Amino acid sequence: MSIDGNGSKSWREELASLLDDTGIRHADAGRGITTPEPAMELSSTDFIGGESESLKDQIKEFLKASGELLVDLSRGCRDIVQQSLEKEDSFVVRKFGGPYAKVCGKLRFLNDFLPEDRDPAHAWPAVFLVFILALAVLNVNSERNAPAPLVKKVHVHPPSASRIVLQDGRHVAYREQGVPAERARFTVIAPHSFLSSRLAGIPGLKASLLEEFGVRLITYDLPGFGESDSHLNRNLESSALDMLQLANNVGVHDKFWVMGHSSGAMHAWATLRYIPDRIAGAAMFAPLVNPYEPTMTKEERSGTWENWTRKRKLMYFLARRFPRFLAYFYHRSFLSGTHGHIDEWLSVSLGKWDKALVEELEFEEFWQRDVEESVRQGSIRPFLGEAILQVNWGFSVADLKIKNKGEVKGLVHWLKSMYNKDKQEQIGFLGPIHIWQGMDDRVVPPSMADFLHRVLLGVTVHKLANEGHFSYLYFCETCHRQIFTTLFGTPQGPLNFAIEEDVLPVEGDKE
Repeated sequence: MSIDGNGSKSWREELASLLDDTGIRHADAGRGITTPEPAMELSSTDFIGGESESLKDQIKEFLKASGELLVDLSRGCRDIVQQSLEKEDSFVVRKFGGPYAKVCGKLRFLNDFLPEDRDPAHAWPAVFLVFILALAVLNVNSERNAPAPLVKKVHVHPPSASRIVLQDGRHVAYREQGVPAERARFTVIAPHSFLSSRLAGIPGLKASLLEEFGVRLITYDLPGFGESDSHLNRNLESSALDMLQLANNVGVHDKFWVMGHSSGAMHAWATLRYIPDRIAGAAMFAPLVNPYEPTMTKEERSGTWENWTRKRKLMYFLARRFPRFLAYFYHRSFLSGTHGHIDEWLSVSLGKWDKALVEELEFEEFWQRDVEESVRQGSIRPFLGEAILQVNWGFSVADLKIKNKGEVKGLVHWLKSMYNKDKQEQIGFLGPIHIWQGMDDRVVPPSMADFLHRVLLGVTVHKLANEGHFSYLYFCETCHRQIFTTLFGTPQGPLNFAIEEDVLPVEGDKE
């Protein structure tokens, strides 16, 4: 029987009531239950179509539920705002209710400009919204009408440098300014800084000033920069030896001056360390010091690092730990084939005086031409090598200190030095060192000049109150004259080798 005496259903009937009716009945010969044929057959296409319709319904229901949630959320926010602003005991009303009432009282006369049938509480928010939308539309239109900034591409110029051949076969490109070798009273050799070339030197320097002081200025391209061949295993010692070979090849056989600006100063420091006997003196302008210099005090180090941007700090960290990652930043900036701003390319921030200088057309033309010469070869290697050298000198600035030879070789040598004070030989660089440091310099902070003055007791530091990193050295004729006067004294002009002719007596004068 399909139903028990108490009227309860069998297990098969209860199972069938839980499932949808598919039109299929299972046959059971023992109980006399027959299974009729299905009412309809579903094809594969009907099954897929039904599933697609079900997905659409689900999306509709999801969007509907999301809309209801947003409505409930907005109502909740409205209730919170009403409770915070309308109740007198709320914090907002107690804090700002009085000033708000005073302002509304003073601006209440504006309600006279509204129609009489308009509620000010609803009218003014609408007016304010329309005003904001109008400003937004005007701002968008002005941006569209503004001319797009022109992107200037880097131009590769034809080769124009003079070159010499070093002992290892490499070529070094150089440039001469001023008086010829045979008439020069003073010879100055200047290595360039990062992202620069032999064209830099002293920007804006007049030829007449060089003639007046009898100065011969020689600038050259570092390995891999400009038209100089690359040097894969270079360091600061090899850099000093390259400068020495350059001097010998261009006819400088006596002592010469070295000049360094910014990161180019590390190559000048290297000459004082490795070839001090050939150096007459050093002129440094905002000289960069190894930011990881171990002899720096905690105050000097913090005073240096706190003036740099986060990106510049990252660049120094990568140069010291992961130099290969610098290639990503270099290819996206000065090796991208286009020109850019100097502060972006060098990852620095500029002070007031430097910002005024870089906006001048004269500086922009010089900077772009110098960069074009610097990246002429399009290779990343020289820039990576230069960045690594900035954080790994191979020597300390303290090594340049003047000290007695052998003073640290033990007790016996110390006792001997006590009896032979007059015969003690001094080592280190004995010549003059001048440093010009702008007090508004954010590229090489003044704390670096203070560190150099502490370590090198004989150095002369010229602190410039209203100058930055570039403003004193670049395109300042008065500054250039001050520099030359400080270094070389009163101008005496070039050397004169004219031989005085013997004055022969006239026959009428003979007795």
